[in-house]
Amino acid sequence: MVNALALSRLLQLASPLLPVGAYGYSQGLEWAIESGEVTNVATAQAWIGDSLQIYQARFELPVLYRLYQAWQAQDLVAVQEWDIFYQAGRDTAEGCAETRQMGYSLRRLLNDLKPMSPALVAQINALESTAFPTLYAAIAQHWQIPAEQVLHGYIWGWLENQASAAMKAVPLGQVAGQTILLSLGECLPQVIEAAMQLPDDAMSNFNPLLSIAGCQHETQYSRLFRS
Repeated sequence: MVNALALSRLLQLASPLLPVGAYGYSQGLEWAIESGEVTNVATAQAWIGDSLQIYQARFELPVLYRLYQAWQAQDLVAVQEWDIFYQAGRDTAEGCAETRQMGYSLRRLLNDLKPMSPALVAQINALESTAFPTLYAAIAQHWQIPAEQVLHGYIWGWLENQASAAMKAVPLGQVAGQTILLSLGECLPQVIEAAMQLPDDAMSNFNPLLSIAGCQHETQYSRLFRS
């Protein structure tokens, strides 16, 4: 069980109020809408669900879990190696810029939060062009949030942002957005369990349609989002 303080900290990390700019990115979803791949609640749910099962479960969440373990062991070499691995897997210019910008914003926030551990802040400041999950894992481990709950908060934040992007750009109503969250939220425990058990050599960012969407969005003429 997550103790009360750890739960509060987890909710703070997963909150849309966390000032890292996540709301400004759609991760290719906006191109899927522009191209006609996503036109309603059903196709939005299918697109987001595929991204969840194919990309998040097999790449982003397993890397986040390893970053958490590396911070827990105070293995800064492993932290840097997994950070590099993750950034290499962000295979579009916008995708890589997104995680670095969010990481930069989270680093600035940590430097402004006075109760944060000076030792942790110093370690974070020593890293260069850090990805967002790397710093997310550092803070979560420092706040003693259990690993499974860290992954749950992280992926819920991603899912909520994707549903919000679909609501703005399709556009969809609030009931449609909640329908997506309700349906795909049921998958999260299984996705998290699979991600935590995935061996290193089974990890993969291979999702061609998502990569194409990210590349096409870079030259999309009219857009609301930065990715």
